[in-house]
Parts: sequence; structure tokens; C-alpha cells
Amino acid sequence: MTGGPRRGRKIVRTAVSVGLIVAAFGFAVPHVASYRSVWASMQAMTWPHTLLVAAAAAASMVSYWIMIRAVLPSLRLRQAAAVNLGSNAVASTLPAGGALAMGVSWAMLSSWGFSTADYVLYTLITGIWNFFALLGLPVLALLVLTTVRRPDTALITGAAVGLLLLAVLACGLGLLLRSQTFALRAGRALQRPLTIASRLARRPPPADVAGSLSGFRSQAGALLAARGGRITAATLASNLALWLVLLACLRGVGLSQAQVPWQSSLAAFAFIRLLTAFPITPGGLGITELGLIGVLTVGASHKVSVQVTAAVLMYRAVTYLPPIPLGALACLTWRHAPALLRTSPRQAGPVSRRSADGTRQPQRGQRRDEAAVNRPKSAEVPDLVPATSPVLAHALGQEPYRPKR
Repeated sequence: MTGGPRRGRKIVRTAVSVGLIVAAFGFAVPHVASYRSVWASMQAMTWPHTLLVAAAAAASMVSYWIMIRAVLPSLRLRQAAAVNLGSNAVASTLPAGGALAMGVSWAMLSSWGFSTADYVLYTLITGIWNFFALLGLPVLALLVLTTVRRPDTALITGAAVGLLLLAVLACGLGLLLRSQTFALRAGRALQRPLTIASRLARRPPPADVAGSLSGFRSQAGALLAARGGRITAATLASNLALWLVLLACLRGVGLSQAQVPWQSSLAAFAFIRLLTAFPITPGGLGITELGLIGVLTVGASHKVSVQVTAAVLMYRAVTYLPPIPLGALACLTWRHAPALLRTSPRQAGPVSRRSADGTRQPQRGQRRDEAAVNRPKSAEVPDLVPATSPVLAHALGQEPYRPKR
């Protein structure tokens, strides 16, 4: 009964996405600059500038892998690359591909021995920190923009809204991590709205939001206490590295500081990233390009507009297109040659451990199995972050992490 309406919604979403992309690249962009003039600007680039753009794009890509490893330190860099590239390939090619991208990430991580707790914690922490970066960058951009010109009302309003949301969410997260009572109250308050939203989306409602928030609080609090600084630094670095690709493209096509100041490029980058946080098209295709071109060409001459258009299209090409074939290759490698990505086998631990008094201690897995058997039925509540998280324990230095072989 629900297959028809769902199929209809997918068709509508796909049609809207395709329509917006066609309108952006078929009508809006050529209205600013012809593709022939844009191609001519790109061909005029020197080899040093071309290498600079390529190096910036590669560094930006690697910065995301480092951010993933900041949350999952037991993950190898090549595995983080496979997770990032594989999920990006799906999210960038399919309408509403975010959900499928999460499925790709989960399939890869679970095949390497990561638990549901590890994956959920990784998804929530990276999502929250990236959202904080989206809200905070416009404020930073507005401050640096004041050194070259007076920001307009729209930029000031956007930065003020972002700052307000950032303050509210940061305070809420702080209270959630510090207060068990606040976590329980927030969970009870969110139970009904989330249940209604789940029914509207035709999804099973959450069973116990209060218990889920309580579980997330204990796990996330421990992880952030141990690695919060690294996660914050890696998130900020990955966002700024992406902006540096845009700046390299602007300089590569011959735009000087006097024509397009780096402060203006940072402001455009920050505000368009905020506006496309929930993309209508895959990867914000078409919307991001029009936004950046529109902001950076305000009051510019036709020649500068052509160069800006060339720089923006180049920026999107080197950041949007490479992860698609690389992600497909990563998925094929993970599926058909997993040994190239799996961690090298480690020596198995002892069959049992002995305490200081010489008595035989059960293995870690045996203790978990016994705990699961002896757990009362009333405690079996679905949680956002289950209690057992071996990677979190590894991050806190409590025990070594041994992925499944």
C-alpha cells in the first residue's frame, strides 16, 4: 500500500533535482559567462597554478580521512579513505543519497569489526561537529570580511542567525553531556515530536528517546574528554582545506587579491555552505555553483565574472567529480579484494588472563557474553549508543582494539 506513494515521492525528488541542475547549468550559468569563455580562462592557467589546484584538492580530500580517524583512531588511513570516498560517491550521484551513503559506511565499518555503538557514535559526533563548523564559519568569515569592506545586511543577518543557533546547540550539548537529569528531561520532551515525525515519515517510532540520550551522553562524554580537541581541530582543518581549494582556483585563473580578496572568498564559501547544508540536489550540484558565482560577481566587470565562473566551476569539478570514480573503486576493492583494506592480522591475545592473585580471569568476549545472558529483560532497551564500544575503549586507552578477521 505504501509502495506507490514512496515511489511517487522518489520520482518527484528526482525530477526536481534534475530540473534544478538543468536550469542552473543550461540557463543560469551561461547567462553570467559563456562556456567558451570559461574554457578559455581555464586553458590560460599556468602549470604551477594547475599543480597548486591539484595539490589543494588532494589535501582537502585527505583532511576528511584524518577527521574520520580522529573519531575512530583504530581505523587505518586507507580504510578511512574507502569509507569517505565510497559514501561520497553514493551521496553525490543519487537524489537523497545521504541515507544510502550511511548504509555504505556502516557496511564497510562493520566488516572491519566495528560495532553498532562505534558507528552510531562516529556518525553523531562527526555530524554534530560538522554542523557546528557550518554555523561557526560564517561568523569567522564576517569578522575577517570587515577588514576589507563593510558586509551587507544579508551577510550580517546570516552570521547572527548562525551564531545564535551555534550558541543554543553548544549550550544544549554541554548540558546534555554534563547532566543526566537534563538528558532524561530532554529525551522525554523529544519523545512525542519524534514519534509524530516518524509516523509522518512512515518509520517505526523510537522506543525510548530518554534512554538513548542517556546512553549517548555517557559514550560521547568519554570520547570527547579523551579526543575532543583532536576532533575539533580535524573538523576545522577539513572545512578550511576545502575553502583553500576555492582560493587556489580563484588565483589560478588570474584573479588577484584586489579583484577578489581572500576574505570575500571565505565569506562566500561559508555562507553558501550554510545555505546548502540540506541539499536539494545530489551534493548541492547546481545550487552551490550559482550561489558562489552570484556572491563573488556582485559589482564585478564582465571579464572578472568570466574568471570567477571559471574558478567556481573548476573548484566544483576537482572536489565533486574525483570522489565518484575513486569511491566506486573503493567499493569494488572492499567487495572483491578486502585484503587490501583490512588491517594486518595481529597476534591473538591469551586464552585467559590472570589477576594479581593468580586466579584465572575470563576473556573479554566471554565477560560480554555472560553480561548479555544475565542482563534483565527490563534493561533491554534500544539505545542510540549501546554500552559496549571496543573502539571507544581503545580511544580511552582502556584496552587494545582487535578488529574481526
